[in-house]
Amino acid sequence: MESVNQVMEPVSKTAQWTAAARAMESERPDRIFDDPYARLVAGETGFELLERYAGSAVVPFVLVRTRYMDDAIVRTVKERGIRQVVLVAAGMDMRAVRLTWPEGVTLYQLDRPALLETKAALLAENPPRQAAGAVSESHSVPVDLAAGWQDELHAAGFDPGQPTLWVAEGLFFFLPEDVVRDLLGSLRGLSAPGSVLIGDMTSRATLHNPLAKGFMRVLMEDGNPWLFGTDEPEEFLESCGWATEQLLQPGEEGAHFDRWPHPVPPRSMPNVPRSFLFTAGVKPA
Repeated sequence: MESVNQVMEPVSKTAQWTAAARAMESERPDRIFDDPYARLVAGETGFELLERYAGSAVVPFVLVRTRYMDDAIVRTVKERGIRQVVLVAAGMDMRAVRLTWPEGVTLYQLDRPALLETKAALLAENPPRQAAGAVSESHSVPVDLAAGWQDELHAAGFDPGQPTLWVAEGLFFFLPEDVVRDLLGSLRGLSAPGSVLIGDMTSRATLHNPLAKGFMRVLMEDGNPWLFGTDEPEEFLESCGWATEQLLQPGEEGAHFDRWPHPVPPRSMPNVPRSFLFTAGVKPA
């Protein structure tokens, strides 16, 4: 197992940490989601990092984010009839087999080659069963999201003429702002009318929060620094071609799930560390 984990890049290892958090939640009797493969894809690395990052407020956010996105994904493909889904920085996500999908959905999982190779190697030990409701067709597409990646997605069969559901989970805070802007603009450029973007962001204040200084230092030491945050996510998304349809802070109605332990500060209160969960549509030209 350790030889598999050694090929992982630093940022990619956080995907295994996220999987470890999901595994712990999935094993609770009162779980808010069920990912039966999370422990497998977390590997030893995921649980080591879970212990290393213990004490941060990020685990409750991961749990709330997972459930929010699960619900938003299922609702979007059902209600809007979207049949083309792209997981941008798919990580160790197992939604292809653990969610119930309508017939005819094609899923594209984009991430770094080393991560996708590690994920495949871990799953080879216990291949997921194609349960009823699993996605009809799934493609892993190795790319560098900070560089050119559109050609690889097209080569895998992506059709820009069809509405797309883009899911960007736990990605933007690891990228510089100019890369985030370019990426969001590229997604918008590939989006037919009716396309939807589901994602999350952190606030700029989070990056400079004295209470998070220890966690941020450990992330830096591990090669996973958080680089981007915005206190005005609606305006930022709009500037990149996306119109916010829903934006919630963890703890608000629709983003609580009995897992968020902190009070929710009003948006009018400045310089407060925040996390954001959003659903956005294509901004009209």
